[in-house]
Amino acid sequence: MSTAAFQPNQLEGFRIGVTSDRRSSDLIDAFERRGARVVHAPTLRIAHSQQDGPLLDDTRVMIAARPDVLLATTGYGVRRWFEVAEADGLGHALTEALADTKILVRGPKARGGIRATGLNDSGMSDSETTASLVTKVLEDFPPGLTIGIQVHGFTDEAQLDRLRAVHKRVLIVAPYRWIAVDDTDERVYKLVEAICARQLDCVTFTSAPSVHALFGAAEGMGMYPQLVAALQTQVVAGAVGPVTAAPLESAGIVPIQPTRFRMGALIRLVCEHLEQNAIVRVDTQNGPLALRGSIVEIGGDRIPLPPTALAIMRALVTARGAVVSREALTLALAAPSDDHAMEVSLSRLRQTLGVPGLVATVVKRGYRLNV
Repeated sequence: MSTAAFQPNQLEGFRIGVTSDRRSSDLIDAFERRGARVVHAPTLRIAHSQQDGPLLDDTRVMIAARPDVLLATTGYGVRRWFEVAEADGLGHALTEALADTKILVRGPKARGGIRATGLNDSGMSDSETTASLVTKVLEDFPPGLTIGIQVHGFTDEAQLDRLRAVHKRVLIVAPYRWIAVDDTDERVYKLVEAICARQLDCVTFTSAPSVHALFGAAEGMGMYPQLVAALQTQVVAGAVGPVTAAPLESAGIVPIQPTRFRMGALIRLVCEHLEQNAIVRVDTQNGPLALRGSIVEIGGDRIPLPPTALAIMRALVTARGAVVSREALTLALAAPSDDHAMEVSLSRLRQTLGVPGLVATVVKRGYRLNV
């Protein structure tokens, strides 16, 4: 995997949520090595059948049918399909049955999976989506054929219906599927709470089903509006490509997404975006101040802040020296709070910063940074 050039401490102070299951270690390692604190909460996980009987049955049907065209959608799915077939003694028969089949791939990873089997593809979709792959079949081949398709974890029935409307037979193999995480796994619920409380700076998504699953969890918690509001404002959503971005955009969220739909490109984009857009700098009477995620940088020191102190500091920094009322600071705290709780948090913020006069009191009005 190609990753962004390594810069130690590039993401120090930033907090990033990772929602993927498969290959999540790649994202987590890349972010943590750059200094970020990562919250891993897979919203879905890949499930393999306890027994691969259905997959083997579908494989035997595919071998007998010798499809005219095969659509390969994911490299992982292709590899697992052939591994299961090989383990059951069907590997040679499957390869031989597909020798004269026109194979179309959704993207480079699916192409790599096909070539690893000793087969070659005849073309790739225009935009690396299942929809564009189906469009290519409908445009490039006559109707009435037998079409095979390796579906990935989330079956797009609309695309299958497009094929069924034109071709004689559509055969499906599903080497794996997505399932929701166990209800006893509290990580997703804690992720929702952290997003709503603005305790994360970015959340990454690598599949559309993972977005839907997070939305579903938030709805079940009664926090969907708060989740969407956070992702529309202070918490950046990072999507690996347009298919993943689609459900976010439908909810009014504008995610960042790389021009190349690859994990390494997503890592690079998150790093660049947070560095360029998520560090707030203010000149104060005590010198330059920068708020980078959960860390305040002032006087050459980087000072980590706990959540309540961070919420107050963020409100003060955003105001850039303007007065912030007591009521506004109280509302900035994530949990329901009163003036006393806010004052305690403000006192702790001043103690943590250790910079006398940086946070000034404006009598009967509120508080401000001493700029």
